[in-house]
Amino acid sequence: MFSKILELLQTITHGIHLNDYYSSVVSNGLAFIILLVISILLMYLARFIIKRTVYRFILKTPSKYDDEIINNKVLMRLCYLIPSVMVKSFSAQVLPDFPNVCHTIISLSYIYDIIVITMVLFSIVNVGNDIYNMHKLSKMKPITGLVQTIKIILIIACVLLIISFLMGKKISSVLIGLGTISAVLILVFQNTILGFVGSIQLTINDMLRIGDWIVMDKADGTVMEINLTTVKVQNFDNTITTIPTYSLVTEQFTNWRGMSEGGGRRIKRSITIDTNSVHFCTPEMIERYRKIERVKPYIDRKEEDITEYNKANNIDTSCIINGRQQTNLGIFRAYITAYISANDRLNHNMTFMVRQLQPTEFGIPLEVYAFSLDKEWVKYEEIQSDIFDHIIAAAPLFDIKIFQRKV
Repeated sequence: MFSKILELLQTITHGIHLNDYYSSVVSNGLAFIILLVISILLMYLARFIIKRTVYRFILKTPSKYDDEIINNKVLMRLCYLIPSVMVKSFSAQVLPDFPNVCHTIISLSYIYDIIVITMVLFSIVNVGNDIYNMHKLSKMKPITGLVQTIKIILIIACVLLIISFLMGKKISSVLIGLGTISAVLILVFQNTILGFVGSIQLTINDMLRIGDWIVMDKADGTVMEINLTTVKVQNFDNTITTIPTYSLVTEQFTNWRGMSEGGGRRIKRSITIDTNSVHFCTPEMIERYRKIERVKPYIDRKEEDITEYNKANNIDTSCIINGRQQTNLGIFRAYITAYISANDRLNHNMTFMVRQLQPTEFGIPLEVYAFSLDKEWVKYEEIQSDIFDHIIAAAPLFDIKIFQRKV
């Protein structure tokens, strides 16, 4: 067909009295343009047929996995090979008078094929990545860094193939030549290499997942994306911070995932008791504290135990410091323990206690250590605040003063 088209064009050019050279240029050039137009039309026809048949079939299937073939345009990019196939097949017929030009065009077609095939492989990699992201495992083991690495390898392979084709040498020879500039390549791609190593370590060791809340000097928020060279974090104030991937391996950071997946969020806060307000309990104080229902069983049990101990050891209790005696701080601590035990917003299957910390120049720290059932930040703070509102308000009923610096 193309030979007949060329003959017709040559007849037309001779008919308008062009000499042999210009007749060949015009007729061969027009024939080649017609070849390109037909090739492009065939490409669009193939795309149209695929959309009308293959795409419709894919969209009707119940599986969502094959939809990614459409979303990532795998078949559409394959159609780009049609013009190249046509040009390589029929260039000799439409350019018989210019063999050198024909050879150059065919060589360019092979380079075009390499680029198109690389694009198709990119689409296939994207399909695999999108299918993987449909599973919950992708949140725990993101492969974005691995996908980006594969794409970089494909680009390098594409460039090496093009260089090898243009130079007419084997890829092994090209690689040997590139070995002499490997130091420069390592310097140029230093961050990429470090990021690749860091992303592998983060994934294999399960150090970081998408959705984790991390805290470090550079960021305080939720991990949105883990790439080859950077990790994107949305901070608590909705600002976005990008962190080099490798810095998460070399620098210290806190991951709150354990708290999110655990049975509760830890409450660990203390108030400071004024040391001067701590006293042995007199009988009058004991009777007054007995009116507080939550602590009455503790006081009765403790009084009985102390009385038996003092009698058994013939202790003179006329002096309050002799033997064993209750203190207002001890009863207050027991009250807080009973109060926390009755709080249904705390997880009582996890550790909880009220303890004294090392005294300081400001007084005696009394710490509450417990876990709230609700781990959501606002509700967690509400639970914690409610507990300490009550503790601070209850302290004077036990003759306890909370330390406060006088200004």
